[in-house]
Amino acid sequence: MSKIKKHILAFEQEYDFDMIGICSHHNDYRLAWGLNEKFEIQLSKCEEDYIAVSKKGLKLSNHSLYAYKDGENLIEYYLIKNKHLGKYLIPEKPAIDFFLFLYENHFLKPAEIVEQLREIPSVLGGYIFNPEEIDSTQNIVFG
Repeated sequence: MSKIKKHILAFEQEYDFDMIGICSHHNDYRLAWGLNEKFEIQLSKCEEDYIAVSKKGLKLSNHSLYAYKDGENLIEYYLIKNKHLGKYLIPEKPAIDFFLFLYENHFLKPAEIVEQLREIPSVLGGYIFNPEEIDSTQNIVFG
C-alpha cells in the first residue's frame, strides 16, 4: 500500500493599503473636518457604513465610513471608526478610535502623515500599523 501525499497550499496576504490608527476625543465628522483642513482633501461621509465581512462571507460589524479619492495622486483615503455598538473593526487594537487607510498609496509616506496628524487639535495620537501583523486586517477590503 502506498502512502498518500498531501500538499498544503499556503499563501501570504498582500495588502495594498497603509494603515494609520488615530486616537481622538471628537466625533467622526469633527475628525474628518480636521483631516480635510490639514491635508487639503475632501473626506465625506458615505451613504452606507463600512461592513466588515469574514472569510466565509458573514457580516461581522458595520462602522462609520468617510472616503475621498484623490484623482491627481491616485490615492483613496478611508476613515473608519473602529468601535460601533461594542464591536471593533480591528479588535486587536481596542484603544484606537479610528483608522485611516491609504489605499494604493505610492506617493505619501505614512510617517509624514502621522507627524502632520499630531498637529490637528482633535487628534490625541497617530500610529502606523503593519496590516500583515494584525489578523483581522484580512477582513479589510477596498476597491
